[in-house]
Amino acid sequence: MQIGPLPLDGPVLLAPMAGVTNRPFRVMARRHGCALTATEMLSADFLVRQTPAQRALHRVVPEERPMALQVMGADPGVMAEAARICEDLGADLVDVNMGCPVKKVVSRGAGAALLNDPDRAARVVEAMAGAVRIPVTAKLRAGWQDDRLSAPEVAARLERAGAAALAVHGRTREQQYRGTVNTDLIARVKQAVSIPVAANGDVLQPGDARALLEATGADAVMIGRGAIGNLWLFRAAAAAIAGRPVPERPTAGERLAEFREHLDRLLADEGEWLAIRRMRKYAPYYATGVAGARAFRAAVVREETAAGVIGLAERLFRGEQDGVRAADALGVTREEVLAVAAEERRERGDVPDF
Repeated sequence: MQIGPLPLDGPVLLAPMAGVTNRPFRVMARRHGCALTATEMLSADFLVRQTPAQRALHRVVPEERPMALQVMGADPGVMAEAARICEDLGADLVDVNMGCPVKKVVSRGAGAALLNDPDRAARVVEAMAGAVRIPVTAKLRAGWQDDRLSAPEVAARLERAGAAALAVHGRTREQQYRGTVNTDLIARVKQAVSIPVAANGDVLQPGDARALLEATGADAVMIGRGAIGNLWLFRAAAAAIAGRPVPERPTAGERLAEFREHLDRLLADEGEWLAIRRMRKYAPYYATGVAGARAFRAAVVREETAAGVIGLAERLFRGEQDGVRAADALGVTREEVLAVAAEERRERGDVPDF
């Protein structure tokens, strides 16, 4: 697959995810076979107002490339300036967020709201494409609401405006993260344009990636929540798409090593206080399917030191205890474990991919 002049070494890409796809995550995803990484969504207004020193925090490092820096906004002039900044920071391409369903974003006419205004969406992409040498892409949803699937129309307008590729999350803004993706709609977007299209949504297992490509005719798949705590999925999905044997799932020891590396990278980037709080989001995903996972989540949210977090992970992955006994080993009560179980049921789909 190639986006403008940018060649990619595979068909499996990383979706931008709020609070998730920071630099440590991107570097690790790339090492696991992700062909294109992506930042968390950045406000174009915020990026333009930042000082050069503040912008330097977003500078691309070689280990995460090729990388897309995703920006959100609705003013063509501001978005063009943000695109120039992204190029200066070393991004390989700049992506326009046209999928965020959050009220504070769409109330400004940005994110998924651009699906209701194809003229403005096209002007945004045209201004950005005219301002930079790197490719400009867009990530959009199926439409604003279930009876208003505007993505094919918007996609055609964006291609004419200069977009080099598109990614489509096959849900509407009305759906948020509920239900299943509309593969027929993604296929219609692919048919409406001649530029590459990545299909996004519901890739949780290697076979899901191949099935999504077959159902949509897309050029690539974009993985979001399925990769959190499960970076093995990138290489496994690529193998499934190519018809090669899918690599074995990581062992408990390998998952513990991955957990350690992730925390170490966060510590190096952000210091202990913030790294621990970031790791609280990732930790439950690493523990998925391991006996005592809920007890681990209940314990890790109370831990205030990196050594303590690693100690909890070691006890979990080494399997010293299981079931209810894990609660005793991890220092939490059965009531706390049950509370975590209830919270998990409420939080299905709590990590938005944009």
